[in-house]
Amino acid sequence: MPVKGRFAPSPSGRMHLGNLFSFLLAWLSARHEGGSLVLRVEDLDPVRCLPAHAWQLMEDLEWLGLNWDEGGDVPSYWQSNRSHLYAAAFQTLEARGLTYPCFCSRLQRLNEAPHIHQVSPSCPCAALTPEEAAQRTKEKTPSYRLRVPHKTVSFVDGLQGPCSQDLAADCGDFPIKRSDGAWAYQLAVVVDDAAMGVTQVVRGRDLLSSTPRQLWLYQVLGLPAPEFYHVPLLLAPDGRRLAKRDADLDMGALRRRFSPQELLGLLSRMAGQQKTAEPVSAAQLVSTFDWLNVPREDIIVAPELLS
Repeated sequence: MPVKGRFAPSPSGRMHLGNLFSFLLAWLSARHEGGSLVLRVEDLDPVRCLPAHAWQLMEDLEWLGLNWDEGGDVPSYWQSNRSHLYAAAFQTLEARGLTYPCFCSRLQRLNEAPHIHQVSPSCPCAALTPEEAAQRTKEKTPSYRLRVPHKTVSFVDGLQGPCSQDLAADCGDFPIKRSDGAWAYQLAVVVDDAAMGVTQVVRGRDLLSSTPRQLWLYQVLGLPAPEFYHVPLLLAPDGRRLAKRDADLDMGALRRRFSPQELLGLLSRMAGQQKTAEPVSAAQLVSTFDWLNVPREDIIVAPELLS
């Protein structure tokens, strides 16, 4: 089966160097195999995710020469237009008795940072009777969790190697719908990757711990799961993870300092695809791309790039 990769950014701000690093590897992996790429806009949160950021992101990628084959400005590839699909998946899970309402207030923020590993194996709401849940619903709109069994989910990550997680002990029942009606990342990404025929997911290793949850969702929904490659994060010299909210090395600053070829040269050296940071186009890297050269551990960004 031809490789079909994807880039699925959340348009909550300008793309930064870490986002670009992950997308370059996803792009090179798919292109090296003669495959295709989907650009999906993950704008689940209408407050934080703005259309202007999505248009800017696409323009930045085009400036770098990193193209895609599906999605982008096509409305059906924006998660804000795909709620009916998530609702159908939720109804399937609900019909199987796998969901329950949760009234814990901290779940209001669960969709903001899907990379944060939140363990709650003993949510008290799981023990509520239907009558108790109905009474509480009159007072407060609940979020919804997915029940998980004491089951070990194992998989082999293409870069990080063998991984396993006991769903009940290491993860716990996890949210699939917020109390404000927004769909949680874990459910949406599974539904979308399956519907779009994605066979290979390349993303930051901060999301590695969420993969068993997603594999469980693929299984209970009867959907085919992709292969996963979790790539290292880019860190500041003090060990801090580069993030949009810190405005570290965003594309606005990078485009003022570098040409596309210079920027790709720096990234390809970090990714182990070149021994030096010699300027290069994305197309020139395709034929020699090799996952064996990509480092597994997080990468410290040179201080001079942060000055």
